[in-house]
Amino acid sequence: MIEPNVPYDGRYTFVRLRYTQGYRMAWSADYPQMERNFMTILGYLSTLRLHKKASNVHVLDDPALNHYPVAYLTEPGYWIPTPQEAEALRRWIQKGGFLIVDDFYFDRQWDVFEKAMLSVLPNARIVPMDVSHPIFNSFFHIKTLVGMTHPATPLAKAEYLGIYEDNDPSKRLQVIINYNNDIGDYMEWSGEGWYPVNFSNDAYKFATNYVVYGLTH
Repeated sequence: MIEPNVPYDGRYTFVRLRYTQGYRMAWSADYPQMERNFMTILGYLSTLRLHKKASNVHVLDDPALNHYPVAYLTEPGYWIPTPQEAEALRRWIQKGGFLIVDDFYFDRQWDVFEKAMLSVLPNARIVPMDVSHPIFNSFFHIKTLVGMTHPATPLAKAEYLGIYEDNDPSKRLQVIINYNNDIGDYMEWSGEGWYPVNFSNDAYKFATNYVVYGLTH
């Protein structure tokens, strides 16, 4: 069940993007427990005014999305945006929106994602991220990008890629991409003992840094 969205009131609200095409309800993976866990941790860690017990789901062309500077898109290996959705998401990013992409692995899912992402930002270059980028030091000091894997298989070694404004690394990072990884799943099940503690802790660190970067750039 999709819970009601909270009205905009200036507090940080976790926003998940709902896309209308794709396999099953792939956009809803880990919903809503992941965002509840993450908002609880973020509330303890930071002085952000935020909604701990509520979150929002918006379709890509919802005008209300323009109230929110950071959005999360999951399982893009099944994401096939319509032209209207692609155009709306492009406008949101160009206005200053920061997109977090998560939970996909291996070449087949990458190919679907890449085609979808390039329909949103046709001129974009998707480039590997380096640990020296400010996003990895925006709250937690992340020392290495090596070690995490996708929860579905240890063969999927996590990679972090990005898209910059005007394809210029000196400008704002517009999209952060967690490939061969699924920080959402690690956060969803962090209290259940399913996964190694260090992976769950790292997932919260990455997610926190992403939000802080998105809110300050």
